[in-house]
Amino acid sequence: MRLAVLIPVGLMLAGCGKKEETKLSTPLATGAAVKPTGYIEIPPDSPKLNQIKVASVVIAEMPTEEFTAPGKIEVNPNRVSRVVLPVAGRIAQVFVKFGDTVRKDDPLLTLESPEADAAAANQLQADATITQARGNLNKAQADFDRASDLFKADAIAKKEVLTAENALLQMKTALEQAKAMREQSLSRLELLGLKPGSFRQKITLRAPLSGKVTELTAVAGEFRNDLAAPLMTIADLSSVWVASDVPETAIRLVKLNERFDLSLAAYPGEVFHSRVARISDKVKPESRTVEVWAELANPQGKLKTDMFGQIRHVEALEKVPVIPASALIEMEGRTAVFVETQRGRYQLTDVTLGTRSGDLVSIHKGLTAGQTVVSDGAMLLRGM
Repeated sequence: MRLAVLIPVGLMLAGCGKKEETKLSTPLATGAAVKPTGYIEIPPDSPKLNQIKVASVVIAEMPTEEFTAPGKIEVNPNRVSRVVLPVAGRIAQVFVKFGDTVRKDDPLLTLESPEADAAAANQLQADATITQARGNLNKAQADFDRASDLFKADAIAKKEVLTAENALLQMKTALEQAKAMREQSLSRLELLGLKPGSFRQKITLRAPLSGKVTELTAVAGEFRNDLAAPLMTIADLSSVWVASDVPETAIRLVKLNERFDLSLAAYPGEVFHSRVARISDKVKPESRTVEVWAELANPQGKLKTDMFGQIRHVEALEKVPVIPASALIEMEGRTAVFVETQRGRYQLTDVTLGTRSGDLVSIHKGLTAGQTVVSDGAMLLRGM
């Protein structure tokens, strides 16, 4: 009797075991949550196998905290010059056109101005003053020497010697003043690019830096007397800035010289690297943002002013396992991936996510480098 009772019970347990094995082999057939131990197999000759794409779990640097914000390319204000007239005059000739590339010290235009003749005249007058001052000094020196000899011979009073000495000091001072005036006149000529001792010279304005002519208002033949209005703007576009309005809540993450990655609508899929150069000291009240400028190299001139894009700020980087975001499956409050244990055999595995960067997502728990996950076709497996 006892044996007879045990046999049916054993058969019942064996039957239950078979049912449990079948449930694990097709874990998603009923749509229920799948345990990490569940797996799916696809026969080698099944056409569905060709629809499954896989990717390796690799180690990569991922941001620990980041934010994105819209950005716009601007001229680097440290590499732009607005050319103005040094003196009033008539523009004789313009050597450049809008959009031209110029090198530092290249001639931009010539100017005819009465200030040029005035500067040359001042220099000649200063030379004449020096000549006269030297003659007066020589005479004063001779008068002092003669008075000193007469005083030694008791021929004159001490007062006359002191008078001669005072006159000598005055002539020395006059000569120094004349020399200073001459240096000032020569500096003026140098500033205007003129040669000493010549009249009717034209003033040549030269490029203060290498770059492109981005604005031009000068026209040959016109008379200009507004010394504050720019004749042209030259910008060195080998380095540009990207301006971005960073949310007030994220400005704590931004520090000078940190990295900004820039993506532009003009160059999809390409990332440009920049460094924070300046952070505004005020918050824009209407948008609650802070303007931040980052500098980036532009040696090939690909980056044009007013191009729009998006900046991504990375506070810190860590090396972690990463997988394509397309491999993730969200189900009943869980995040999982299908791990390929061998060709045609896939195991559902729970994962703990880190941060996302582009099409990649970091994995903090559940996967290790070298494993293979389903990157395309996970939904097909889920429906099997």
